[in-house]
Amino acid sequence: MSESPGEEVAAELAAEGVRPPDVVIEPDADRLARSVASAFVARVAAAQAVHGTASVVLTGGGMGTAVLEHVAALAEEPEREVVDWTAVDVWWGDERFVPADSEDRNELGARRALLDKVGVPLARVHAVPASDAGFATAEEAADWYAGELADAAGDGPVPRFDVLLLGVGPEGHVASIFPDSPAARDERPVVAVHDCPKPPPTRVSLTFPTINSAEEIWLLVSGEGKADAVARGVRGAPGEEFPAGAVHGKRATRWLLDAAAAGKLPSA
Repeated sequence: MSESPGEEVAAELAAEGVRPPDVVIEPDADRLARSVASAFVARVAAAQAVHGTASVVLTGGGMGTAVLEHVAALAEEPEREVVDWTAVDVWWGDERFVPADSEDRNELGARRALLDKVGVPLARVHAVPASDAGFATAEEAADWYAGELADAAGDGPVPRFDVLLLGVGPEGHVASIFPDSPAARDERPVVAVHDCPKPPPTRVSLTFPTINSAEEIWLLVSGEGKADAVARGVRGAPGEEFPAGAVHGKRATRWLLDAAAAGKLPSA
């Protein structure tokens, strides 16, 4: 079920020159994950129809992983839109700077849930380096990842991202950009993040300029505990103060919610 963020919020955003986001509300977390998975498959198929390839940015967390699991299930249904998984480039919005076999790695969860099941070629899986991959610091890993993005872009700092998925923390963080973090002010494509309030403390993250270069940004949120964050994020907020309010896709920004997470929206 699609809903607007409310006339009051829409008017405030329009006055600031920002296109109001789309808000989609599903009854519960499972229905949300299934709905997002179906939309994701359709979006990837549409991108391939136009460009021949698709480029996606994944997120971790419970909802992000659940979506990928449902995408894998849809890949086994012949009546669904056909995605050529050998022509999908996969990136990550952030990654924990931990060993490659750590359960904290977003990459590990994505491989288990989807990538290994559908056969995305290794060369198209652009993982952020792990801490045991020969990089002494998160800064070195961030610089390397920025180079990978630039190489894929050819004529710019980052390639085309057809859809970029983000989770949202209860305090408003997206990727590994937390409120009042220096990462919120950084203009480089990729940055090392230290002393994150949520463990593990050392991360590598895309920055706002890179995130906001995506054609579409989808924010996936479930649970009553994030209702305040959703209400504030949909309205928009300064990036340093509330990162979720500062992300805007070039073509569309979509808040994809379950009913509990949407509970404090003006129109909910």
